[in-house]
Amino acid sequence: MRLIISVLFLTGVVATARRAAAQDTFDGVSRIVAIGDVHGDYDQFVLVLQQAGVIDGKGKWIGGRAHLVQTGDVPDRGPDTRKVLELLMALTPQARKAGGAVHALIGNHEAMNILGDLRYVTAGEYAAFKGPNSAALQERAWSVLSDSTRRKDPEYKKQWLAEHPLGWVEQRFAYEGNGRYAAWIRGNNAVVRVNDYLFLHGGISARYAATPIKALNDAVRAALAGDKAPPADNAAEDSLGPLWYRGLAQGDEAMLAPLVDSVLTHFGVKHIVIGHTVTAGTVMPRFDGKVIMIDVGLSAYYGATTACLIIEEGKAYTMHRGQKLELPMGGDLLPYLKAAAALDPEPSRLRKYIDQLAAVKGGAPQ
Repeated sequence: MRLIISVLFLTGVVATARRAAAQDTFDGVSRIVAIGDVHGDYDQFVLVLQQAGVIDGKGKWIGGRAHLVQTGDVPDRGPDTRKVLELLMALTPQARKAGGAVHALIGNHEAMNILGDLRYVTAGEYAAFKGPNSAALQERAWSVLSDSTRRKDPEYKKQWLAEHPLGWVEQRFAYEGNGRYAAWIRGNNAVVRVNDYLFLHGGISARYAATPIKALNDAVRAALAGDKAPPADNAAEDSLGPLWYRGLAQGDEAMLAPLVDSVLTHFGVKHIVIGHTVTAGTVMPRFDGKVIMIDVGLSAYYGATTACLIIEEGKAYTMHRGQKLELPMGGDLLPYLKAAAALDPEPSRLRKYIDQLAAVKGGAPQ
């Protein structure tokens, strides 16, 4: 559905807006706050930003020279995607003025919305785009996009309108061509290195393990350019690509350890931070802390866990429910997980995983 709204509505909004590619490598950063998948939950996102000392009660940047990394998947599954995007867009210049930075990375759901894959867009997201002209725009869309041979079928029209609700046209305008969100997302990175941490949404598979950061970002942006359909094996939709690969989150650690080490060496980092795959309920280290998973299930859709990764002077912490816990980079995870679970409302999502680890160690479930 690339550019179909712009073309069919003859708005002239067809050219792809382009801006200079964002810087993707940063050194000497004293504080990093990294937040995983948001999925349209503005309230939870604001809460974790406040707990991490990034914004104040009015949503203004107070993070100073800190770097905020949001590892993608702002859209879908929740109603307030638009509010989250607007907040990130507003914080970016505020952080820059203070000497800090906001890195809003491209996730697979950002790519899906630009490429017209709307399977996970909620009714609330469309409703956020409704305006005084929505009914007229919907009628226009019906007249040019529906199957002309079936328009007299009331059941077909009912289904079509359900799939193209009020606000659907405006949502597509925003994500197509030089639409507000399409242009902004394409100007962002998929991968950034901050100090000795590599941040991205999905992960680095063997296929991309020797690809430079700039080449990865250029490949994702090219796939989302909007001027033509990308090839089937493009980096933004590749299941082994940086937006989709789950091996670092789910694969066997012993088997994948050589890959992780090769990625660390190639990119000159000590840790890889990823979202995309929901954890058991807090920030989770894998591969003795070489991989850190930060998709904690922040949104209500996944359980509303408020937690993020904080790196201060090179030391990693989890801000879990507003309390800072040292993140173990190896060895026994149980004390860390029990401390996090104690901060959760009951029943904690972490309890099942804690019991599993305790059983493996031969201890009694707690």
